[in-house]
Amino acid sequence: MSFFFPLQGPFETHWMDALNQTRVTEFVFLGLTDKWVLEILFFLAFSITYVLTLLGNTLIIVTIVFTPRLHTPMYFFLSNLSFIDICHSSVTVPKMLEGLLLEIKTISFDNCIAQLFFLHLFACGEIFLLTIMAYDRYVAICAPLHYSNVMNMRVCVQLVFALWLGATVHSLVQTFLTIRLPYCGPNIIDSYFCDVPPVIKLACTDTYLTGMLIVSNSGTISLTCFLALVTSYTVILVSLRKQSAEGRRKALSTCSAHFMVVAFFFGPCIFIYTRPDTSFSIDKVVSVFYTVVTPLLNPLIYTLRNEEVKSAMKHLRQRGFFMKSGT
Repeated sequence: MSFFFPLQGPFETHWMDALNQTRVTEFVFLGLTDKWVLEILFFLAFSITYVLTLLGNTLIIVTIVFTPRLHTPMYFFLSNLSFIDICHSSVTVPKMLEGLLLEIKTISFDNCIAQLFFLHLFACGEIFLLTIMAYDRYVAICAPLHYSNVMNMRVCVQLVFALWLGATVHSLVQTFLTIRLPYCGPNIIDSYFCDVPPVIKLACTDTYLTGMLIVSNSGTISLTCFLALVTSYTVILVSLRKQSAEGRRKALSTCSAHFMVVAFFFGPCIFIYTRPDTSFSIDKVVSVFYTVVTPLLNPLIYTLRNEEVKSAMKHLRQRGFFMKSGT
């Protein structure tokens, strides 16, 4: 970590002391349940969900890439959302499925930290991307005459670059706050994946300040972006009074699909990351929702509710594209 955070003087000594106190080499997950019948059922259900997530989001990406009329800012962002959903679910679901088949569910310390880093990277990336998508819809509906100038492809690429930069900084901060703590004893994580709140509870020191820093980072990002999204969609709904009946119908269809994804993703994030040092029995259920279920909602919502995407898929299928590509 000194490559990213040069350490000198007393702080370097404190850092090295913390590392020297670290004794835990692996963590043990308690998992979702200790009943083998439920574990088998969960394994089957989540395996199907994961496969559908991969196939559905890949299908959206392929459809957008090979359909020229979908090369617009909205679908550019949608393809990025599908990519993030694939990565986000792949960080936690495979390890969870493995754990459902094992009596003792373990993960090495290094792999735990890596999982934590990539979990926050893709989750924060999705938060920023959903906010950008809301801004895109705001400009398209409230300022249609300026849309092509405001949301040109150069701006879209810059926004995506900015979201990855911001997500990387956020994830590095979360990882740094976690690994700077000493772990010298307990190694049981009451979850099925590594995340900051359950991991820092195992530290052999007071974590109140760390917990507050986590809330000020993750919680503030989640809550602030959600409020910005709600505000933008409220402004859009108010502006629809000036639209034609057809314009209102199309705008409502698009925005309702976006907001469904927003609500399903932001709700669990705000619930988990805005309360330090507090856990509830329902936390695992909430975590399953935003790590397993939500990544599948993107292809379901955008394909079932979006006529342009469905038409593009039908056109590609008629051309025999999916059979040729093996999709």
